[in-house]
Amino acid sequence: MGRWLPAADHPLYGCDALTLLTVMRRNGPPDAAHAATLAAAIASALLRAPFSLAERAWVAWKRRDGAPLPAPVFIVGHWRSGTTHLYNLLSRDPQFGFIAPVAVGLPWDMLGLGAVLRPLLERALPERRYIDNVAVRPDSPQEDEIALANMSPLSFYHGLYFPRHLDENLRRGLYFEGCGPDEVLRWRGRLVHFLEKVALSQGGRRLLIKNPVYSARIAMLREMWPDARFIHIHRDPMAVYVSTVGFYRTLLNQLALQPHGSIDVEQVVLDHYPRIMQALVDDAAALPPNRFVELAFEDFERAPLAEAERVYRTIELPGFEAAKPGFEAYLAEVRNYSKNRHQLSEAGRRRVERHWAPFLARWGQPAAAP
Repeated sequence: MGRWLPAADHPLYGCDALTLLTVMRRNGPPDAAHAATLAAAIASALLRAPFSLAERAWVAWKRRDGAPLPAPVFIVGHWRSGTTHLYNLLSRDPQFGFIAPVAVGLPWDMLGLGAVLRPLLERALPERRYIDNVAVRPDSPQEDEIALANMSPLSFYHGLYFPRHLDENLRRGLYFEGCGPDEVLRWRGRLVHFLEKVALSQGGRRLLIKNPVYSARIAMLREMWPDARFIHIHRDPMAVYVSTVGFYRTLLNQLALQPHGSIDVEQVVLDHYPRIMQALVDDAAALPPNRFVELAFEDFERAPLAEAERVYRTIELPGFEAAKPGFEAYLAEVRNYSKNRHQLSEAGRRRVERHWAPFLARWGQPAAAP
Protein backbone atom coordinates (compact mmCIF):
# COMPACT_ATOMS: atom_id res chain seq x y z
CA MET A 1 0.00 0.00 0.00
CA GLY A 2 2.74 2.44 1.02
CA ARG A 3 4.23 2.61 -2.44
CA TRP A 4 1.01 4.20 -3.76
CA LEU A 5 1.18 7.03 -1.22
CA PRO A 6 3.05 10.28 -1.93
CA ALA A 7 6.69 10.37 -0.88
CA ALA A 8 7.20 11.92 2.53
CA ASP A 9 9.56 14.38 0.90
CA HIS A 10 10.52 15.02 -2.70
CA PRO A 11 12.38 18.03 -4.11
CA LEU A 12 9.53 18.78 -6.52
CA TYR A 13 7.32 19.78 -3.59
CA GLY A 14 9.02 23.20 -3.80
CA CYS A 15 8.41 23.66 -7.53
CA ASP A 16 6.14 26.30 -9.05
CA ALA A 17 3.16 25.17 -11.12
CA LEU A 18 4.37 26.49 -14.48
CA THR A 19 7.77 24.80 -14.19
CA LEU A 20 6.15 21.58 -13.04
CA LEU A 21 3.65 21.52 -15.91
CA THR A 22 6.39 22.30 -18.45
CA VAL A 23 8.54 19.48 -17.12
CA MET A 24 5.60 17.06 -17.20
CA ARG A 25 4.74 18.03 -20.76
CA ARG A 26 8.29 17.36 -21.91
CA ASN A 27 8.92 14.20 -19.93
CA GLY A 28 5.58 12.43 -19.70
CA PRO A 29 3.70 11.21 -16.64
CA PRO A 30 5.17 9.28 -13.71
CA ASP A 31 4.46 5.59 -13.39
CA ALA A 32 1.39 4.66 -11.38
CA ALA A 33 3.31 3.97 -8.18
CA HIS A 34 4.55 7.59 -8.11
CA ALA A 35 1.44 9.38 -9.37
CA ALA A 36 0.53 10.41 -5.82
CA THR A 37 3.90 12.09 -5.36
CA LEU A 38 3.39 14.17 -8.50
CA ALA A 39 -0.16 15.01 -7.41
CA ALA A 40 1.20 16.20 -4.07
CA ALA A 41 3.77 18.35 -5.88
CA ILE A 42 1.04 19.95 -8.00
CA ALA A 43 -1.11 20.58 -4.94
CA SER A 44 1.85 22.13 -3.13
CA ALA A 45 2.57 24.43 -6.08
CA LEU A 46 -1.03 25.62 -6.29
CA LEU A 47 -1.39 26.16 -2.54
CA ARG A 48 1.86 28.11 -2.38
CA ALA A 49 1.21 30.20 -5.50
CA PRO A 50 -0.26 33.28 -3.72
CA PHE A 51 2.64 33.31 -1.24
CA SER A 52 5.18 32.84 -4.04
CA LEU A 53 3.74 35.73 -6.07
CA ALA A 54 3.66 37.99 -3.03
CA GLU A 55 7.26 37.16 -2.17
CA ARG A 56 8.39 37.79 -5.73
CA ALA A 57 6.75 41.23 -5.71
CA TRP A 58 8.26 42.04 -2.32
CA VAL A 59 11.76 41.06 -3.47
CA ALA A 60 11.40 43.22 -6.59
CA TRP A 61 10.35 46.16 -4.39
CA LYS A 62 13.17 45.51 -1.92
CA ARG A 63 15.79 45.32 -4.67
CA ARG A 64 14.54 48.27 -6.75
CA ASP A 65 17.09 50.74 -5.34
CA GLY A 66 19.53 48.22 -3.93
CA ALA A 67 23.14 47.76 -4.92
CA PRO A 68 23.87 45.01 -7.45
CA LEU A 69 24.48 41.56 -6.06
CA PRO A 70 28.20 41.32 -5.14
CA ALA A 71 30.09 38.96 -7.42
CA PRO A 72 29.92 35.50 -5.81
CA VAL A 73 32.74 33.10 -5.16
CA PHE A 74 31.97 29.85 -6.99
CA ILE A 75 33.26 26.41 -6.00
CA VAL A 76 33.35 24.19 -9.08
CA GLY A 77 34.48 20.66 -9.82
CA HIS A 78 32.84 17.42 -10.88
CA TRP A 79 30.51 15.62 -8.52
CA ARG A 80 32.31 13.55 -5.88
CA SER A 81 35.51 15.59 -6.19
CA GLY A 82 35.43 17.15 -2.71
CA THR A 83 33.32 20.21 -3.50
CA THR A 84 31.07 19.66 -0.46
CA HIS A 85 33.97 19.30 1.98
CA LEU A 86 35.54 22.49 0.63
CA TYR A 87 32.20 24.33 0.71
CA ASN A 88 31.52 23.27 4.30
CA LEU A 89 34.94 24.53 5.36
CA LEU A 90 34.92 27.88 3.55
CA SER A 91 31.34 28.62 4.61
CA ARG A 92 32.65 28.97 8.17
CA ASP A 93 34.19 32.27 7.06
CA PRO A 94 31.72 34.89 8.41
CA GLN A 95 32.24 37.15 5.39
CA PHE A 96 30.28 34.70 3.23
CA GLY A 97 26.59 34.06 2.88
CA PHE A 98 25.51 30.65 1.65
CA ILE A 99 22.41 28.68 0.67
CA ALA A 100 20.55 27.10 3.58
CA PRO A 101 18.35 23.97 3.32
CA VAL A 102 15.09 25.95 3.54
CA ALA A 103 16.14 28.05 0.54
CA VAL A 104 16.71 24.87 -1.47
CA GLY A 105 13.43 23.26 -0.50
CA LEU A 106 11.28 26.38 -0.97
CA PRO A 107 13.18 28.69 -3.33
CA TRP A 108 10.06 30.67 -4.25
CA ASP A 109 8.97 31.04 -0.63
CA MET A 110 12.12 31.09 1.48
CA LEU A 111 11.64 34.56 2.94
CA GLY A 112 7.93 34.39 3.79
CA LEU A 113 6.20 31.03 3.99
CA GLY A 114 9.54 29.29 4.36
CA ALA A 115 10.41 31.42 7.39
CA VAL A 116 7.06 30.61 9.00
CA LEU A 117 7.42 26.89 8.32
CA ARG A 118 11.13 26.75 9.08
CA PRO A 119 10.87 24.92 12.45
CA LEU A 120 8.70 22.22 10.85
CA LEU A 121 10.94 21.95 7.79
CA GLU A 122 14.07 21.70 9.88
CA ARG A 123 12.62 18.84 11.91
CA ALA A 124 11.94 17.03 8.64
CA LEU A 125 15.54 17.31 7.40
CA PRO A 126 17.26 13.94 6.92
CA GLU A 127 20.08 13.20 9.31
CA ARG A 128 22.47 12.70 6.41
CA ARG A 129 22.55 13.32 2.67
CA TYR A 130 21.16 10.63 0.38
CA ILE A 131 24.50 10.07 -1.30
CA ASP A 132 27.03 9.94 1.54
CA ASN A 133 27.57 10.33 5.28
CA VAL A 134 27.66 14.14 5.31
CA ALA A 135 25.40 15.44 8.08
CA VAL A 136 22.52 17.76 7.20
CA ARG A 137 21.81 20.51 9.73
CA PRO A 138 19.59 23.60 9.52
CA ASP A 139 22.71 25.69 8.84
CA SER A 140 24.41 23.26 6.46
CA PRO A 141 25.40 25.03 3.22
CA GLN A 142 23.69 23.56 0.17
CA GLU A 143 24.25 23.75 -3.56
CA ASP A 144 21.62 25.59 -5.59
CA GLU A 145 20.81 23.08 -8.33
CA ILE A 146 17.74 21.51 -6.70
CA ALA A 147 16.44 25.00 -5.97
CA LEU A 148 16.91 26.03 -9.60
CA ALA A 149 15.20 22.83 -10.76
CA ASN A 150 12.20 24.05 -8.76
CA MET A 151 12.31 27.36 -10.63
CA SER A 152 13.22 26.31 -14.18
CA PRO A 153 12.82 23.32 -16.53
CA LEU A 154 16.55 23.58 -17.29
CA SER A 155 18.19 21.29 -14.75
CA PHE A 156 19.77 17.87 -14.97
CA TYR A 157 17.71 16.94 -11.89
CA HIS A 158 14.63 16.71 -14.08
CA GLY A 159 16.35 13.79 -15.77
CA LEU A 160 16.68 12.10 -12.38
CA TYR A 161 13.01 12.75 -11.62
CA PHE A 162 11.85 11.67 -15.11
CA PRO A 163 14.53 9.23 -16.33
CA ARG A 164 12.71 8.16 -19.51
CA HIS A 165 14.26 11.33 -20.93
CA LEU A 166 17.46 11.33 -18.89
CA ASP A 167 19.78 12.00 -21.82
CA GLU A 168 17.78 14.98 -23.12
CA ASN A 169 17.54 16.51 -19.64
CA LEU A 170 21.26 16.07 -19.07
CA ARG A 171 22.12 17.77 -22.36
CA ARG A 172 19.70 20.61 -21.74
CA GLY A 173 20.37 20.95 -18.03
CA LEU A 174 24.16 20.71 -18.16
CA TYR A 175 25.04 22.42 -21.45
CA PHE A 176 21.82 24.16 -22.57
CA GLU A 177 22.07 22.00 -25.69
CA GLY A 178 18.97 22.44 -27.86
CA CYS A 179 17.75 25.40 -25.79
CA GLY A 180 16.70 28.64 -27.41
CA PRO A 181 18.17 32.01 -26.32
CA ASP A 182 14.95 32.91 -24.51
CA GLU A 183 15.10 29.72 -22.42
CA VAL A 184 18.67 30.42 -21.37
CA LEU A 185 17.84 34.04 -20.60
CA ARG A 186 14.96 32.95 -18.39
CA TRP A 187 17.26 30.54 -16.56
CA ARG A 188 19.75 33.34 -15.96
CA GLY A 189 16.95 35.52 -14.62
CA ARG A 190 15.87 32.76 -12.23
CA LEU A 191 19.44 32.34 -11.00
CA VAL A 192 19.84 36.05 -10.29
CA HIS A 193 16.43 36.21 -8.60
CA PHE A 194 17.25 33.24 -6.40
CA LEU A 195 20.68 34.53 -5.39
CA GLU A 196 19.28 37.97 -4.65
CA LYS A 197 16.81 36.34 -2.26
CA VAL A 198 19.56 34.30 -0.65
CA ALA A 199 21.63 37.47 -0.23
CA LEU A 200 18.66 39.17 1.46
CA SER A 201 18.29 36.22 3.81
CA GLN A 202 22.03 36.28 4.54
CA GLY A 203 22.32 39.95 5.41
CA GLY A 204 23.75 41.05 2.08
CA ARG A 205 27.01 39.17 2.54
CA ARG A 206 29.00 38.03 -0.48
CA LEU A 207 27.72 34.63 -1.52
CA LEU A 208 29.77 31.46 -1.61
CA ILE A 209 28.14 29.12 -4.14
CA LYS A 210 28.90 25.46 -4.81
CA ASN A 211 27.45 23.64 -7.79
CA PRO A 212 29.22 21.02 -9.95
CA VAL A 213 27.00 22.02 -12.89
CA TYR A 214 28.77 25.38 -12.99
CA SER A 215 31.97 23.58 -13.98
CA ALA A 216 30.62 23.79 -17.54
CA ARG A 217 29.41 27.41 -17.19
CA ILE A 218 32.37 29.44 -16.00
CA ALA A 219 32.33 31.68 -19.09
CA MET A 220 28.62 32.42 -18.65
CA LEU A 221 28.97 33.15 -14.94
CA ARG A 222 31.88 35.47 -15.59
CA GLU A 223 29.79 37.28 -18.19
CA MET A 224 27.12 37.75 -15.53
CA TRP A 225 29.59 38.70 -12.77
CA PRO A 226 32.92 39.87 -14.24
CA ASP A 227 34.53 40.02 -10.79
CA ALA A 228 33.48 36.49 -9.75
CA ARG A 229 36.11 34.17 -8.30
CA PHE A 230 36.28 30.44 -9.09
CA ILE A 231 37.76 27.70 -6.94
CA HIS A 232 38.19 24.37 -8.72
CA ILE A 233 38.76 21.26 -6.64
CA HIS A 234 39.68 18.13 -8.59
CA ARG A 235 40.19 14.53 -7.58
CA ASP A 236 41.69 11.38 -9.04
CA PRO A 237 39.30 10.58 -11.92
CA MET A 238 39.27 6.89 -11.01
CA ALA A 239 37.81 7.75 -7.60
CA VAL A 240 35.44 10.25 -9.18
CA TYR A 241 34.13 7.67 -11.63
CA VAL A 242 33.21 4.98 -9.15
CA SER A 243 31.73 7.48 -6.68
CA THR A 244 29.70 9.30 -9.34
CA VAL A 245 28.22 6.02 -10.55
CA GLY A 246 27.05 5.47 -6.99
CA PHE A 247 25.76 9.06 -6.84
CA TYR A 248 23.54 8.57 -9.90
CA ARG A 249 22.25 5.18 -8.81
CA THR A 250 21.39 6.42 -5.33
CA LEU A 251 19.56 9.51 -6.56
CA LEU A 252 17.64 7.58 -9.20
CA ASN A 253 16.50 5.11 -6.56
CA GLN A 254 15.45 7.93 -4.24
CA LEU A 255 13.96 10.48 -6.65
CA ALA A 256 12.89 8.87 -9.92
CA LEU A 257 9.17 8.98 -10.69
CA GLN A 258 9.59 6.74 -13.73
CA PRO A 259 11.32 3.37 -14.26
CA HIS A 260 15.10 3.62 -14.65
CA GLY A 261 16.37 0.05 -14.63
CA SER A 262 17.47 0.15 -18.26
CA ILE A 263 19.79 3.14 -17.86
CA ASP A 264 23.51 2.41 -18.25
CA VAL A 265 24.67 4.68 -15.44
CA GLU A 266 28.32 3.86 -16.01
CA GLN A 267 28.10 5.00 -19.64
CA VAL A 268 26.32 8.20 -18.58
CA VAL A 269 29.20 9.07 -16.26
CA LEU A 270 31.82 8.10 -18.84
CA ASP A 271 30.18 10.32 -21.47
CA HIS A 272 29.58 13.46 -19.44
CA TYR A 273 32.70 13.80 -17.29
CA PRO A 274 34.99 14.66 -20.26
CA ARG A 275 32.54 17.18 -21.66
CA ILE A 276 32.06 18.96 -18.33
CA MET A 277 35.72 18.99 -17.42
CA GLN A 278 36.93 20.07 -20.86
CA ALA A 279 34.51 23.00 -20.70
CA LEU A 280 36.01 23.91 -17.31
CA VAL A 281 39.57 23.71 -18.62
CA ASP A 282 38.74 25.81 -21.69
CA ASP A 283 36.82 28.48 -19.76
CA ALA A 284 39.38 28.70 -16.96
CA ALA A 285 42.16 29.39 -19.47
CA ALA A 286 40.59 32.81 -20.12
CA LEU A 287 40.45 33.83 -16.44
CA PRO A 288 42.99 36.17 -14.82
CA PRO A 289 45.31 34.43 -12.33
CA ASN A 290 43.64 36.16 -9.38
CA ARG A 291 40.17 34.95 -10.37
CA PHE A 292 40.77 31.20 -10.61
CA VAL A 293 42.56 28.69 -8.39
CA GLU A 294 42.81 24.91 -8.47
CA LEU A 295 43.48 22.47 -5.67
CA ALA A 296 43.65 18.71 -5.52
CA PHE A 297 41.27 16.96 -3.15
CA GLU A 298 44.12 14.71 -2.06
CA ASP A 299 46.23 17.75 -1.03
CA PHE A 300 43.23 19.39 0.63
CA GLU A 301 42.63 16.24 2.70
CA ARG A 302 46.24 16.17 3.85
CA ALA A 303 46.66 19.87 4.62
CA PRO A 304 43.29 21.65 4.59
CA LEU A 305 44.35 24.88 6.29
CA ALA A 306 47.44 25.31 4.15
CA GLU A 307 45.41 24.74 0.98
CA ALA A 308 42.68 27.11 2.14
CA GLU A 309 45.28 29.81 2.84
CA ARG A 310 46.71 29.30 -0.66
CA VAL A 311 43.21 29.68 -2.14
CA TYR A 312 42.67 32.98 -0.32
CA ARG A 313 46.07 34.28 -1.35
CA THR A 314 45.76 33.26 -5.00
CA ILE A 315 42.36 34.79 -5.70
CA GLU A 316 42.95 37.73 -3.34
CA LEU A 317 40.27 37.00 -0.78
CA PRO A 318 40.73 38.89 2.48
CA GLY A 319 40.13 37.55 5.97
CA PHE A 320 41.89 34.19 6.16
CA GLU A 321 43.26 34.74 9.65
CA ALA A 322 39.89 35.93 10.93
CA ALA A 323 38.22 32.85 9.43
CA LYS A 324 40.84 30.37 10.61
CA PRO A 325 39.23 29.57 14.00
CA GLY A 326 35.98 28.67 12.22
CA PHE A 327 37.89 26.45 9.82
CA GLU A 328 39.63 24.69 12.70
CA ALA A 329 36.31 24.13 14.46
CA TYR A 330 34.81 22.54 11.35
CA LEU A 331 37.82 20.28 10.85
CA ALA A 332 37.52 19.12 14.47
CA GLU A 333 33.85 18.27 13.87
CA VAL A 334 34.59 16.05 10.86
CA ARG A 335 37.77 14.46 12.18
CA ASN A 336 36.06 11.07 12.45
CA TYR A 337 34.04 11.33 9.22
CA SER A 338 33.80 8.00 7.40
CA LYS A 339 33.77 8.14 3.62
CA ASN A 340 31.74 5.75 1.52
CA ARG A 341 33.86 2.94 0.15
CA HIS A 342 33.36 2.07 -3.50
CA GLN A 343 35.11 -0.73 -5.33
CA LEU A 344 36.27 -0.19 -8.90
CA SER A 345 36.36 -3.35 -10.97
CA GLU A 346 39.19 -4.04 -13.37
CA ALA A 347 36.74 -3.71 -16.28
CA GLY A 348 35.64 -0.35 -14.94
CA ARG A 349 39.25 0.78 -14.62
CA ARG A 350 39.90 -0.12 -18.25
CA ARG A 351 36.80 1.79 -19.39
CA VAL A 352 37.93 4.90 -17.52
CA GLU A 353 41.42 4.61 -18.99
CA ARG A 354 39.98 4.44 -22.50
CA HIS A 355 37.52 7.32 -22.11
CA TRP A 356 39.33 9.71 -19.77
CA ALA A 357 43.01 9.39 -20.67
CA PRO A 358 43.73 13.17 -20.86
CA PHE A 359 42.15 13.79 -17.48
CA LEU A 360 43.92 10.85 -15.85
CA ALA A 361 47.17 12.34 -17.11
CA ARG A 362 46.20 15.74 -15.74
CA TRP A 363 44.64 14.86 -12.35
CA GLY A 364 45.14 11.14 -11.78
CA GLN A 365 47.07 9.62 -8.89
CA PRO A 366 49.94 7.19 -9.45
CA ALA A 367 48.87 3.58 -9.20
CA ALA A 368 49.72 1.92 -5.91
CA ALA A 369 52.69 -0.40 -6.00
CA PRO A 370 51.72 -4.10 -6.07
